[in-house]
Amino acid sequence: MPRQREGSPFTGLSTIALKEAADHMTSARIHLVLLLILLTAIGAVYAAIGQIKATVSEDQFLFLSLLTTARDPLPSFVAFLGFLLPLVSIALGFDGINGEYNRRTLSRVLAQPIYRDAFLTGKFLGGLLVIAICLLALWLLVTGMGILLLGLPPGGEEVIRGLAFLLASFVYAGVWLAVSLVFSTLFRSPATSALAALALWLIFTIFWSMLAPLIASAFVQIDPYDPVSQLNFIELQRGIARISPQTLYDEMTLGLLNPTTRAFGPVFTSQLKNALMGSPLPLSESLRLVWPQLAGMIAAVVLLFTVAYVSFQRQEIRA
Repeated sequence: MPRQREGSPFTGLSTIALKEAADHMTSARIHLVLLLILLTAIGAVYAAIGQIKATVSEDQFLFLSLLTTARDPLPSFVAFLGFLLPLVSIALGFDGINGEYNRRTLSRVLAQPIYRDAFLTGKFLGGLLVIAICLLALWLLVTGMGILLLGLPPGGEEVIRGLAFLLASFVYAGVWLAVSLVFSTLFRSPATSALAALALWLIFTIFWSMLAPLIASAFVQIDPYDPVSQLNFIELQRGIARISPQTLYDEMTLGLLNPTTRAFGPVFTSQLKNALMGSPLPLSESLRLVWPQLAGMIAAVVLLFTVAYVSFQRQEIRA
């Protein structure tokens, strides 16, 4: 007869999560990755401040421009963050499960009154806690630099949009943390899981924008004299591109940090009726615009964590 569970399956969840977060915060590997992000963020923001001071036009959302303004040869702070956040998540999760196997500590932990549910969920929540702390500290640092060097405090709407951007970055990092956790349960070698996660990151970050038109052209034939076929091709291409978390994150940051953004796809003339071109959208409309992208990334996190959960539950653990 199989042994029945006693008590809650999430007994010890907080202990696992806090222990995992503490291990990450004291890890030299994470310190190096976060130092890289910190240096690039300071450089990007400093260059953006110089570019903003050089312009003479007034900007209603000056602090949002601080995040999105680029100055050659450095890209914007948002571009840096979108490129480097997956690296932090992969570094946090690529050896979360298989590392315990290799150190032969997994059977000892599960011999305690801790179920696999609490163990895997605690690993994931511990990584999310570290990401949340780092993102909040980075956002406060950027805001402080802006106040000191520009001499102006951010407005109320800018603060809310900045916090919404912070939430979008957190969910985006959560997607890649879930990806690394999936590979950590599927492969026993940490090196293999890290390479698999990095390969997927490179595909979605660099190559997917080039692959999307090729995939779309295999399903839709473009007629240069037929606007409907061209529109169908564009819509299919954008749908394929949105499989990538990078595309969803870019659209979210565009909608939140550029209030004049009204749509992400083709816009018809009828849709521009009674619209004031160049005027910013209200905050509620911008949030409604980016909600599908946020919901898609949250769904991806849930789906990936479910895959890791099912895979981990089916694995045999020996002492």
